[in-house]
Amino acid sequence: MFSPARRFRRILLQLSFAAMPFSIGAQATSSADSTVTPQNGHAKAIRTLRATPSTASVVVDGRLDESVWSSAQPATDFLQSQPKEGELATERTEIRFLFDDEALYVGARMFDRLGVRGVRPRLVRRDQFSEESDWITLVFDTFHDHLGRTRLSVNASGAKEDGYGPGGSNVDASWDPIWQAATTIDSLGWIAEMRIPFSQLRFSRDAEQTWGVQAIRFLARLNERTHYAFWRSNEAGGPSRSNHLEGLRIAEAPRRFEVLPYVVTRNSYVRPGNPNNPFTHKVFYDVRAGGDLKYLLTSNLTLNATVNPDFGQVEVDPAVINLSQFETFFPERRPFFIEGSGLFNFGSFSCYFCSNVSSLSLFYSRRIGRLPQAGSLATARASGGFADIPENTTILGAAKVTGRTKNGFSIGVLDALTAEGRARIETPDGRELDQIVEPRTNYFVGRLKKDFRGGNAVLGGIVTSTRRNMNDAGLLPLLPAHAEAAGPDFSLTFRNRTYSVIGSYALSSVGGDKRAITRLQNAPARYFQRPDREGSSGFLLSDSLDPRADNMRGVAGYTRIGKDAGDWLYEAAVNFRTPGFEVNDIAFNTRSDYVWNNANLARSWTKPTRYYRNMFALVGAQRQVNFDGDFTDGQFHLRDGAQFPNYWSANAFYIHRPEASDDRLLRGGPVVRRAANDFVNAYVTTDSRRKVVLETNPSYQRNTEGFDSYSVNLFFRLKPASNISLSVGPNFSYGSNGAQYVTAYSDTTANAFYDRRYVLASIEQRTLSFDTRVQWTFTPNLSFELFMQSLVGSGDFFDFKEFAAPRTLEKRLYGTRGSTIDSTIATSGQVGRYTVDADGATGDSPATTFDNPDFIRRSLLGNAVLRWEYLPGSTIFLVWQQSRNASDVRGDFDFTRDYGQLFGTNPRNYFLLKVNYWFGM
Repeated sequence: MFSPARRFRRILLQLSFAAMPFSIGAQATSSADSTVTPQNGHAKAIRTLRATPSTASVVVDGRLDESVWSSAQPATDFLQSQPKEGELATERTEIRFLFDDEALYVGARMFDRLGVRGVRPRLVRRDQFSEESDWITLVFDTFHDHLGRTRLSVNASGAKEDGYGPGGSNVDASWDPIWQAATTIDSLGWIAEMRIPFSQLRFSRDAEQTWGVQAIRFLARLNERTHYAFWRSNEAGGPSRSNHLEGLRIAEAPRRFEVLPYVVTRNSYVRPGNPNNPFTHKVFYDVRAGGDLKYLLTSNLTLNATVNPDFGQVEVDPAVINLSQFETFFPERRPFFIEGSGLFNFGSFSCYFCSNVSSLSLFYSRRIGRLPQAGSLATARASGGFADIPENTTILGAAKVTGRTKNGFSIGVLDALTAEGRARIETPDGRELDQIVEPRTNYFVGRLKKDFRGGNAVLGGIVTSTRRNMNDAGLLPLLPAHAEAAGPDFSLTFRNRTYSVIGSYALSSVGGDKRAITRLQNAPARYFQRPDREGSSGFLLSDSLDPRADNMRGVAGYTRIGKDAGDWLYEAAVNFRTPGFEVNDIAFNTRSDYVWNNANLARSWTKPTRYYRNMFALVGAQRQVNFDGDFTDGQFHLRDGAQFPNYWSANAFYIHRPEASDDRLLRGGPVVRRAANDFVNAYVTTDSRRKVVLETNPSYQRNTEGFDSYSVNLFFRLKPASNISLSVGPNFSYGSNGAQYVTAYSDTTANAFYDRRYVLASIEQRTLSFDTRVQWTFTPNLSFELFMQSLVGSGDFFDFKEFAAPRTLEKRLYGTRGSTIDSTIATSGQVGRYTVDADGATGDSPATTFDNPDFIRRSLLGNAVLRWEYLPGSTIFLVWQQSRNASDVRGDFDFTRDYGQLFGTNPRNYFLLKVNYWFGM
């Protein structure tokens, strides 16, 4: 055990270690003008290409028949990155650049000796590219700072893909600028022609500009990827290795004001589960309106705003069964929040080889507009009546400023305001009430980064704030009134970006009513109420249970040093969260109170042989302790993976986790032990270019107590036509566990457990799910997508027990050694309740009764979206959603019975029509 003073010194030591790399980075050198030497000896220095002023109008029709194209200098001599790294491309590519006062034009001719027969067109909707069709990608570093990525792609069918990354490796694929592209296929191969308005790009204010430029061509029939600017697959590349596009003269920085108003109608058809519920209507209809605004403050700073946004076209989250005390993470899908989200990433920097990373995150945009957090207040006031709790909190408005300045500052500022959430209530005696279930809240995030020495050194920082209007006394014990976090991050790379050091650190603070702070102290992230914790007085940072406290503070940090390029790769990292670290009001953090270390060594083979096209192997280990010094997790792991000459891929992963302490299992109780276990996982997929693609990812795990788990699945992807894709993914999983938490109760005779008993059980879980997805693209601007998920999961609890003593693995079954367990049969014929007594009817220990925890969950989710971009930037969405949910108190899994009952469950159907219209001024 560590004393409070030793634990505090430990925190200082971690912070000191994390800060050390700043001095190391002073030796970094810029790689802006490096020379690339491919493996076969083709030395390729960074090349210069000039853009040509257009003297005549250009019609974007995919033909390049205007005479001005012949006067432009072509980009040629592409080199392969696969399959024959460093060799000349098997087919010639020519790309030319024109510009006028308003736009940049790109004309690309992709030759193919087989002509029409050699080209592989595949019609997909925007941003749905894969290695199944021929495509060409342009990547521009418009500030020429060796960091930015503006990516524009088009495939042989004319489908577009785009993304924007102001710095680092993160490219925001949700960025959808308004630009034109057209393609044609002829006897020489295929042609792509593009018009990219300057108003859609970000660049410096220089009168004559030089941009970094990269072009990548993919030739599907040969699985060949070729590059205009080349580097080896095991080297650190990116914008610092791009070629140069010179001669661009932009007379005036464009000023563009864009407005995207929308109107949406929604019909809901619900078969009420309870006909007496006054808030459930068989048919409901409503109309909403709102809009988005975009304004270029400068040529490189953009203001985005939204008023009363609607995200009805966004795909539903899949169903999950979560028996842990921790929240399930779902990714952000809402367009306003994912566009430009890369600018708000904190602690996420570019590195070729980053594994087992648990870097620090301080912003999770799904907190904005979340499910109301105080729905229990409405349920309690209903007292057996009915409560209508909103599905989410209304976002009144949000605005953000994003961009990058010429002198290397990346800026992201976001502010959002959500409305007060109110639930409607009808009590059993007929009274109609309302209850605030979410206070009016303001969310703020400010992010700033500065690049030095061509991006080889990056220093940044972030500030977040959540402020709630706590005007209802019922909310005070449940939610903090305010929460803040701030911290710096950095990245250093040197020796041509071969070596890197990255780090991020943050201080968090939450404040409010003492009852709300106590609730956070006792939350699963830290469990301050654990009776065997060695909490200190807290000093500056919160470290112990204090019911008088009206605030809580904590520190977190992450530091990684690694070699990210070459055949041999390695890394070492430390990651810590002090017990009082809390950012869940605007971020996602399930666990604090740990110090985590890991190290990995890897070998990469990128030169194809007769046995493989590429291969990667890794060995590593990690260790975790809490701030009391308890060893809470560790692992030794091995991984091997390869792509074979037939373009199949496979990898295998093995993890051994030794026996360790578990400070969370008893959910606020003392530390116990977790059994050692071994885990193996495999992954195999066939050639993704084929009309039938198969993929499987089985796994198996077994611990030293004899409990095991496994999962088997088989993913099918069928492509009956060049514009249709059907995916079906059945998955079955089985899991057993000998220490599943059930309940806890007071018992003054349980001295070893501080006068409480913790009831556990063995459990067998079975889950069967089917994921189905249909994608049908009629034109590049008209597509249909369907997602369906059915899921049935069961949990069978048995062998109820308790730990024999803290910090041990030994357990005692109820019904043995003088203890008793009895059950009560419900009217359904299933066990309704259990009663356990640790020392039988004659002892001093009290009995406790609890409901049968067995369960069956059934879920069916459906989401279909028809998208039509009827004008550039203007879209019509027709959406259908269906959900069916049911549950039973029984633990046996029966496929025929459970799926039959699933489809017999009352459905909830929603139909939505959304129309928006883009105005550009």
